[in-house]
Amino acid sequence: MNMSRRKFVRRTALGLAAAGVTAAQAQPSPEKGETPLVISTWPFGKASNDAALKILLDGGPILDAVERGIWVTEGDASNKSVGLSGKPNAAGFVQLDACIMFGPGHKAGSVAAIEGIRHPISAARRVMEKTSHVMLVGQGAREFALEEGLESIPVDDSELYEKWRQQRNAEKSKKPANHDTIALLALAADGTIAGGCSTSGLAGKLPGRVGDSPIIGSGLYVDNDIGAAGATGVGENVMRYCATFMIVEFMRQGLAPQEAIVKTIRRITESERRNDLSINFIALDKHGRYGAAGTDNNFKYSVATPGKSLVLDNPGL
Repeated sequence: MNMSRRKFVRRTALGLAAAGVTAAQAQPSPEKGETPLVISTWPFGKASNDAALKILLDGGPILDAVERGIWVTEGDASNKSVGLSGKPNAAGFVQLDACIMFGPGHKAGSVAAIEGIRHPISAARRVMEKTSHVMLVGQGAREFALEEGLESIPVDDSELYEKWRQQRNAEKSKKPANHDTIALLALAADGTIAGGCSTSGLAGKLPGRVGDSPIIGSGLYVDNDIGAAGATGVGENVMRYCATFMIVEFMRQGLAPQEAIVKTIRRITESERRNDLSINFIALDKHGRYGAAGTDNNFKYSVATPGKSLVLDNPGL
């Protein structure tokens, strides 16, 4: 028997409450938050936040803070979902996705399905700053990164790369740790906003698969007049709704970051009518308020300001 829309929406709301995404139970954002502010997905984002915040406190550019903050996670050999230590695709190769946005002027750059580049976030920044494009993919993205002098490893049939592939494949049988994409958002003391996102994507994906992380408006969106949002989870379920763009637009309508995230999740869940979406978000606004919520009970996020550096649970749990 078909479920009525009213009954489904009610059940959805109850399900979201159980998953910790109700605005009433969520940790409220302050009316005006402390700045500089850095927020990122997952507990491993804490180290990235701390690195980014130090640059901001030292008076460094916000793009340096975002880029070098994400370097920390990309360079962490224990992280199996970001950077070259990420899990390989179905062909045994690690293909990386990343993007970066600078609020003033809606500037953006991204790379997708790039191989062998140590810091794809840096390649994304170079696309933004040194080309007239927004996105480069595959071999073209790698060749551009190499021309820019970015650190790399071989991706041909050399003995070094074959050894590296075998090591990655051997790790397939190990129990995966709690991990996922890093999305990092920053608000400088002068009100400038920027963000970045980096991932190795879905383990065992088809070669060439691209998720939400390098897609502007899906994995990341920044509007310097309003705020920013970042995503983590199953990319296909984020990108089909341009979810981070939706969150920022809800903030434009006057919602606080937490409320905007919850409303977006409800919008998607009501349309999908399924409980395995795995969509999780962080957001901040121009006033230094922030929020986070997701459909995964194990979702955590990290926040850093001059007065604190914390890992927080999915609000409401």
